[in-house]
Amino acid sequence: MSDYPHLMKSLWPLLDKSIEKKIFYIQSDRWIGYSKANEILQKMDDLLTHPKIDRMPSMMVVGATNNGKTRLLNRFLKNHPPSQNYGGEKVIASVIGIEAPPGPSDSAFYSSILKRLYETVPKSSVDDLRDKTCEVLEKVQTRVLVIDELHNILAGSSRKQQLMLNAIKYISNTLNMSIVGGGTENLINAVSVDSQLQNRLKPQRLPLWRDGEEFESLLDSYEYILPLRKPSGLTSPRLANKILAMSEGTIGEISALINEAAIYALKKGEEWITVDALNKCGFVSPSDRRGAT
Repeated sequence: MSDYPHLMKSLWPLLDKSIEKKIFYIQSDRWIGYSKANEILQKMDDLLTHPKIDRMPSMMVVGATNNGKTRLLNRFLKNHPPSQNYGGEKVIASVIGIEAPPGPSDSAFYSSILKRLYETVPKSSVDDLRDKTCEVLEKVQTRVLVIDELHNILAGSSRKQQLMLNAIKYISNTLNMSIVGGGTENLINAVSVDSQLQNRLKPQRLPLWRDGEEFESLLDSYEYILPLRKPSGLTSPRLANKILAMSEGTIGEISALINEAAIYALKKGEEWITVDALNKCGFVSPSDRRGAT
């Protein structure tokens, strides 16, 4: 029987390190896969290998703020980094990602893509920007364009929204490229003004977390990667219900709460998370933060 059956074996040596090193590890970025995230990642992978057709399939990942949209998109990007093309002029970037401009702007959209690919941005017309963007994307063989915070297009007039949507549609049509958009539920309203894009961008929702087997599995995953000597029993009804209530069901808040409680426990000389640690670790729920502003 192992010494720490609740903990990932590769973390056992960390238990003998300083508190500072343990806290550094807890605060570091870590990916925890769960069934819905893995399902969406597989669908994005399917876009990457889809044969080129006139109307390429696309999708939008939507959900509440801090519920894992950006992390999921970044995971997809990390899984498909640019590759060296030693026999060609440019690298091969089958997937690239940008963040939508703060407001709907076709020129800012094209510029973001060019900057992401370290290309000079023409200071002439929007047409020149568009043409160069398409030329570069074709050269680097991009198949999927990821646009995070796509709901930002709502922060402008209907005319500017349509211009931005037209730009996205033009790139998709011209290069037979799939689009993956990410944003809040408002993103569905944002693309509804263009029936063609609405039909292509199939929504993939990240729902709020609820009590059940999937949530228990998520808590088990966190316990498995926290450098604490003793099991906390995060799936026990008392702790699980407390975590769910305080976090209000988004994975970003769940992660922040568990991490803060683990750090609090370490500083107190304890080696497991308790209800007391959850209450006293300094975590402020999203509702309370909104009420304080």
